[in-house]
Amino acid sequence: MTDAGAKRATLRDVAQRAGVSVATASKALNDRQHVSATTRARVREAADSLSFTPNETARSLLAGQTGTVGLITGDLEGRFSLPILMGAEDAFGAGRVSVLLCDARGDAIREKYHLDALLRRNVDGIIVVGYRTNPRVPLPESLPVPVVYAYAPSESADDVSVIPDDETAGVLATDHLLTTGRRHIAHISGDPDYTAATDRARGVEQRLSEEGVALALGRPLFGSWSEQWGRTATRRLIEADPEIDGIVCASDQIARGSLDALKDLGRDVPRDVGIIGVDNWEPMTSGASPTLTSVDLNLKELGREAAELLFASMAGPVEPGIRRVRGRVVAREST
Repeated sequence: MTDAGAKRATLRDVAQRAGVSVATASKALNDRQHVSATTRARVREAADSLSFTPNETARSLLAGQTGTVGLITGDLEGRFSLPILMGAEDAFGAGRVSVLLCDARGDAIREKYHLDALLRRNVDGIIVVGYRTNPRVPLPESLPVPVVYAYAPSESADDVSVIPDDETAGVLATDHLLTTGRRHIAHISGDPDYTAATDRARGVEQRLSEEGVALALGRPLFGSWSEQWGRTATRRLIEADPEIDGIVCASDQIARGSLDALKDLGRDVPRDVGIIGVDNWEPMTSGASPTLTSVDLNLKELGREAAELLFASMAGPVEPGIRRVRGRVVAREST
């Protein structure tokens, strides 16, 4: 038990005593994933010895700060940024930190305007959410607050970034079709200028190679992130190879178009062809007929991870580099 006048222990004190990073200490005390049972026990033992409790995490980190964080997004529709925002707010804790959301609309001038406005408000840190997963130009190094990049990584290896594991998303989607008995699998991807498209395609080809199964047509079909492309590409695939029994689509929008084309071609889904998308975007998955199986990229988890890393950065240096968040398959009628 500490004396009434003793200095209150901080999360950094707990991390140092347990011999782990501040981010790991935060995860362990808040029962987050990706922390081993041994590490979790060591952190809790250190916290007990210092009379530190998990609900003090935010208070200890925000002592002397404003309790506000900026989130700058380039995602016009909020499709990616809103789940990330929700995850960040979950990690920050209700009533402890206010998140100020700014939409830069993919414009560098607007982004600078929002950045200056946030700094004038004396925010304690900034999360930058990209509108696609391609590496982006980092904010100025001279900023007085820590920055974490989410969804789109910073081009700088010295920054902290959290992104979806798109290559593993391709692996998971393909594995799901394989487990349902599909052996003649095609892949329809999006715009090849997007890192997400090429990463997901690489994952598809990797999993098929491991299984000793050839990709239908011998290559992915790249196009756009649209239902129209899904329809066009699917017709092209079936005309070229009528034996195709599974299609991995790099997005739910592409998958919706693929479903339409298969219906027009008289192919039953999932009896004749299994279809899986990526994103688990509810308007696409639930509104499809049949309902669409998809890989959920766990964007809320990504947001929580970004917030925890920002918290840790407020307390001290955090190991720079890119962290990838693994997705999961949500099975529905299309497979």
